[in-house]
Amino acid sequence: MSKKDKKQENPRQPGPRAKAEKVTEPALEKMNRKEYEHELKRLQAELCHLQDWVKETGERVVIVFEGRDAAGKGGTIKAITERVSPRVFRLVALPAPTDREKTQMYVQRFLAHFPAAGEIVIFDRSWYNRAGVEHVMGFCTDDQYKRFLDLCPFFEKNIVENGIRLFKYWLEVSNEEQKLRFEARIDDPLRQWKLSNMDLPSRERWYEYSRARDAMLAVTDTDFSPWHVVNSNDKKRARLNIISHLLSQIPYKPVKRAKVKLSERSKKIEYDDIAPMKKRRWIPEKY
Repeated sequence: MSKKDKKQENPRQPGPRAKAEKVTEPALEKMNRKEYEHELKRLQAELCHLQDWVKETGERVVIVFEGRDAAGKGGTIKAITERVSPRVFRLVALPAPTDREKTQMYVQRFLAHFPAAGEIVIFDRSWYNRAGVEHVMGFCTDDQYKRFLDLCPFFEKNIVENGIRLFKYWLEVSNEEQKLRFEARIDDPLRQWKLSNMDLPSRERWYEYSRARDAMLAVTDTDFSPWHVVNSNDKKRARLNIISHLLSQIPYKPVKRAKVKLSERSKKIEYDDIAPMKKRRWIPEKY
């Protein structure tokens, strides 16, 4: 058989310069809400056990959430914190630095919020603003940006060596999914408050943010303080995966609680305490 005949016999066989077909994994089916809420409730119960253990042992934990705008950081943090005490799980979401803070050491305003014994601090964006938004949008100089990348691993090593458990999560959202979420924010009055001055520019500068992400991960993804990357295209799955992973990283144990018995109220100074309230300004009961 001639070479020409062989080629005709296998017309789909790629030649030496043919491009390989792109193989994409099928998208996972959206998680059922009932299934999601059942699993979330189970994990939130474990977060309550973690909370008790942290208080009991005096552990200190820092959790950093980073990612593009609309990556799902806020919803994930809400899922973590809605069933636990804000005195133990403290959320830190700092605004833009003041003129005074701009003259301080860069990490100084973040250190002020670090945990004491028995606390878990969650940073909704953190010192990594300098490697992302500040760098891409020109809010810091190139020298400040480079200095941050040089010093950040040493800063985090010092955190870990001081006994603080540090967890860093990068929520990775696709270009298409981010676009859909921004469009939902524009159209839905219940979500419009989420639109910030940085959101639309972040869409225009997608690849600048990608390069900033790559440079940040290359330098700060260390053995002592690794980045944990999360597929956040499905918000429900991302929340469950993050909580599950966080719980797996901490050797907590359920703390035994003393049995509580509800006391009867004392009647030594009993009086009609309902009558004085009848004259107060009660709101209309519309519902």
